[in-house]
Formats: sequence, C-alpha cells, structure tokens
Amino acid sequence: MGEIFSRRTALGLVALAATVVVSGAAFAQSTLEKAREQGFIRVGFANEAPFGFATPAGELTGEAPEVAKAILAKMGIAEVDGVLTEFGSLIPGLQAGRFDIIAAGMFVNPKRCEQVAFSEPSYGIGQAFLVPEGNPKGIADYDSIAQDGDLKLAVMAGAVEAGYAQEAGVQQSQLVTLPDPPSLLAAVQAGRADAAALTALSIANLAEKGEGVESTEPFGEVAGKSVKGHGAFGFRKEDTDLQAEFDKHLAEFLGSEEHLALVTPHGFGKGYLPNKTTAELCAGE
Repeated sequence: MGEIFSRRTALGLVALAATVVVSGAAFAQSTLEKAREQGFIRVGFANEAPFGFATPAGELTGEAPEVAKAILAKMGIAEVDGVLTEFGSLIPGLQAGRFDIIAAGMFVNPKRCEQVAFSEPSYGIGQAFLVPEGNPKGIADYDSIAQDGDLKLAVMAGAVEAGYAQEAGVQQSQLVTLPDPPSLLAAVQAGRADAAALTALSIANLAEKGEGVESTEPFGEVAGKSVKGHGAFGFRKEDTDLQAEFDKHLAEFLGSEEHLALVTPHGFGKGYLPNKTTAELCAGE
C-alpha cells in the first residue's frame, strides 16, 4: 500500500543491504551512510493534515515532513521521498524497509516504543479553550473556571476534558455537556457557556471556523499533570546512528525562529513545543 512521491522512485529498487568493500573486507552500509551517498531518504506518512500529507500537486508537507526535511538537510541529505501509507501500516512498513523514517506526527507511547526507536518529540499538543472574542472574562485554563463558580465550561460528552475539569476543582454544576465540537462552538457563541474545552488543535480549528470567538493560549498541564500528547519520528531500532544524528540536529532546531516559522503555518507554534522526553513517554510517565 502507498505511493512514493519522488523523481527517484526507480532507486527504491536498490537493495537495502548495500555493501562497500574496504581493504578487501565487506562492510554493510548503514541507512545513514547510504542516504548521504545517494542524497535522498524515504519517509512514511499517513496523509493526515496537519501532521503529514501530500498536496494535490504531490508535494509532501505538514509538521512532521517539514521538520524532517529541515533536519535531514542539515545532515547532508538533500531530498526526502514521501511514501504514502495507512497509519496502521506505518510501523510494519518501517520494519519491512519500505521507508526509513516515520514522519507522521506519531504519538510516542510505551507499546510503540517496543516496536520502533523514536526521536525526541518535535511537538506536544495540550489543551486550549474557545472563548468569546477578546476573552472578556480573562479565562486562561481550568483553574480560571474553578476559581469563579459563576463561569460555565462546555465539554464534549465522553471526552477527557470533563475529567480534567474535575481534577482542577471545577464543580459539576459548572459543566455544560454537549455532543460534538459544533455544539461547543454554538454554546460559546450564544453565551450558554463562557468557554469550551478541547485539544488545542481542535480549538484552533473551531476558532478559525466560527465568528465572534477565539482560542486561548494552549496549555500543557492540569492540576500539576501533563496533558500533552507528544509526536516524534520513528526509526528502526538498528538504525542507531541515523536516529542519534537526527536527534542531535533536532535538539538545536526545536524552538528556533527557523523551526517556528516552518511549523506555524500548519498550526504548530510556540504553544506546541514538547515538555517531555522520549524516555519519559516510553516509560508511560
């Protein structure tokens, strides 16, 4: 499954275990060495905006591919070939050698860490609130709601936000439970709720679509606990040199003006920087 967006499709037939002969002995090239020699590398993506997707013209873009392109260029790999893959097939595709990096904004969790090696996270998605334009009541987070018993917070039935609100001390009587995001938007617009809670990306989407509303600044902690989901790049466990070199440049890149200018058009800005390490995420912390 999947389609490669590249001028170099034919080169994908080159054997993965290419060898070089040095002083009469054969040594297998690492993935990093081969990519530098060929000038390109293949990455798997799942066509899920804004994380990683192909434009109608076939250009690979999104948060993860754009960051990957920038980091790989600093590593001496000028071209990135995108291999379109169903999300559930990304890890099997990586392990099978169909591509060499997963660049799909994949969340890091302990189960996935057993199968692939992750880079350090490139982003963390926390929470945000939808509020009336100008945020007249100065609402910033769940604590703002908890500290004023007159405020009403709209949450979606079955979603995690009601639990976050309770952990922060928001009273059940302050919650307005609704079935879907459009209902949250309508409640804030009509004044039936002073704010609505969802993930920061979902709130940004509602703010863009709705009139008379805006998003608060994203936040990543509730009652002292992280509520961010963190996305990173996946590597085969044996590609240790590739992952280490990628992580070295990623650490210098994250949070820089270059990084923020690259990802802000895709909805990832300063409020989406990670606040956990891969080791913590793999340990379930």
